Amino acid sequence: MKLMLDVEIKSPEKKITYSDSIFLIGSCFTEHIGRRLEELKFPVIQNPNGILFDPISVAKSLNSYIDNKKYKQADLFYLNELWQSWNHHSVFSGMDAASVLLNINLSQRKAHEQLKTASWLIITLGSSFSYQLSEDNQPVANCHRAPGQWFKKQLLRTEETFQALEETIQKLQGFNPELQIIFTISPVRHIRDGVVENNRSKARLIEAVHQLVEKYKHTYYFPAYELVIDVLRDYRFYDIDLVHPNYAATEFVFEKFEENFIDATTKAYMEEIKKIANGYKHKPFQPETQSHQSFLKNSFEKVKMLQEKLPELDFSKELTYFSKRNA
Repeated sequence: MKLMLDVEIKSPEKKITYSDSIFLIGSCFTEHIGRRLEELKFPVIQNPNGILFDPISVAKSLNSYIDNKKYKQADLFYLNELWQSWNHHSVFSGMDAASVLLNINLSQRKAHEQLKTASWLIITLGSSFSYQLSEDNQPVANCHRAPGQWFKKQLLRTEETFQALEETIQKLQGFNPELQIIFTISPVRHIRDGVVENNRSKARLIEAVHQLVEKYKHTYYFPAYELVIDVLRDYRFYDIDLVHPNYAATEFVFEKFEENFIDATTKAYMEEIKKIANGYKHKPFQPETQSHQSFLKNSFEKVKMLQEKLPELDFSKELTYFSKRNA
């Protein structure tokens, strides 16, 4: 009996390997994928501005990395005893303006350098709703709990999303001609906008992204949204808020990503790294037993061999852990 719909996923001809660096930007679902890739030792940089939801904020941030924009104190504002940036998540906010600027500009510089040499860019869009400051129509990525009357909210047209992202893609082509781009739409529901409004918002993102993928050869679509909404199709795959996909759902989505976007040899290494990670996390009740000492010795040898095969990866903490325990 068939219990799930199949979703056709178009795989790129050249897939992700451990020699590739991966740049991720976008909604909170970006961090689910990014965290898993990071745990598996892929060279990853994610969300240098913090979490971003709408395509205008994503495009604006990518443009700032390309241009290596340096923020000044005039780019900050003071609210609720904190210096903050309309272009950044509140994780960058702080009581000292100089420290806030330092952290923002360090992140900018790192993003500029890593985007310039990245092999893959994964963009996860969350919502077509965009916010602008009422006084000057400046787009904002985060409202920082400022009074609601400070903002105007608009549902971006498909054409506006397409245009903003296309301009950025064209800039990226000149900045890093080898860059491959994967678009995804976040399956997280933006229920505060309303159920109907959330669906309208997601539909516009999906259409704009598909227009881009059809136009540009180096762009791809990974159907994270469809895998949760149309394949899993059940509230048991959501957290208690009925909005965010739970662990089972995000693991299912990542498995599909691995299956379709990661190189076969790399997948074999990933399985070895998963076993090493599990061994590293293991907390023995009786660490002095001979069986545990043998486990540590064997684990150390496995990590050492893997480090020789993949010299570009950093296994230093695992090697230190297993060697100290084995001493």
